[in-house]
Amino acid sequence: MNYVKTAILLAAMTGLFIAIGYALGGPTGMTIAFMIAVGMNVFAYWNSDKAVLRMYGAKQVDQSTAPELFQMVQDLARKADLPMPKVYVIDSPQPNAFATGRNPENAAVAATTGIMKMLSREELAGVMAHELAHVKNRDTLIMTITATIAGAISMLANFAIFFGGNRNNPLGIVGLLLMIILAPMAAGLVQMAISRTREYQADRMGAEICGQPLWLASALEKIQHGAARIENAQAEQNPATAHLFIINPLHTQKMDSLFSTHPNTANRVRKLHEMAGIATPSSSGPWG
Repeated sequence: MNYVKTAILLAAMTGLFIAIGYALGGPTGMTIAFMIAVGMNVFAYWNSDKAVLRMYGAKQVDQSTAPELFQMVQDLARKADLPMPKVYVIDSPQPNAFATGRNPENAAVAATTGIMKMLSREELAGVMAHELAHVKNRDTLIMTITATIAGAISMLANFAIFFGGNRNNPLGIVGLLLMIILAPMAAGLVQMAISRTREYQADRMGAEICGQPLWLASALEKIQHGAARIENAQAEQNPATAHLFIINPLHTQKMDSLFSTHPNTANRVRKLHEMAGIATPSSSGPWG
């Protein structure tokens, strides 16, 4: 059901992009908007992972440069029946992590230096398992495409503000103004709805991969507390990437709950506690 919901939301966002193209330039604008959407998605498919990692100054690590993190991801990837992803470290004091890549064969997971210092080994394993769940579910591609289209919608809306649009649309100038104002908001809401849906799924699957739901639950609480106190400068400069992280990296006091890119952390923790109460995972976990 989550995949059906995601597909519907993606279709809605694409339709919104084409609609604002019509409002901006009539049938010709609609055609151009469609072509731009296709082109941007093709670009995002092949280059989004490199762009995001470069944006955050991520450094690739291996067995010699970050042996514990690398070995942890390797063990979890094996348990999840996934190819070994590339592993990156981001020099940021804020505890956080994300996954990217167009498919499991071209995936990468990234952790900040802050999260590696703040969490225990078990908690960090829960986080990395969550990110691998995103890879396994191909959420990284879905969320990148939504971010690309949402950004393009905002760009078109700004273009319409400065250069005007198709005032001969059925709703006239009022319709054009409404489209300019409401389209970016609607795109943001759709993007956030997709992100929230995928986060719950990744929590569940990540708990199954690491074998201990409470590891991830404890990690989420610590990351939420740390992210609220410690700024992530790169994320603040690139808010369209916030949904990629396990916890919203933007300062929560600046964000209305309606526009949050992530589910409420307390709700996520509660679901993981419920999962731990139902399941009886091995107490040893993947590291004995």
